[in-house]
Amino acid sequence: MTGNIPKSLYIVTNPSGESFTLTLKGRNKWAMEALISAGKQGCTSINQPAPRWSAYIHNLRTFGVAIKTVIDRQGDTFAGNHARYVLLAEAAIILIGGA
Repeated sequence: MTGNIPKSLYIVTNPSGESFTLTLKGRNKWAMEALISAGKQGCTSINQPAPRWSAYIHNLRTFGVAIKTVIDRQGDTFAGNHARYVLLAEAAIILIGGA
């Protein structure tokens, strides 16, 4: 079944100026697309529910994508902290359904 998951090819440019292409599929692709759509606001599991945000971010960082983690503090009835992930790299899809 995993062979049927469509892939996308991205061009990524990190703040350092390093550019590379990256092929993603599945949840890693979903996370990259969510980060691109969110822009400077970033993504949290509150506004973009997903079972393993930290794992997807870890994977994207391992692939070389620059992503910042911001800790949001919440002081209401459900006080606590949560991570907000912000894409620091410029990234764009250059091929949908690629190899």
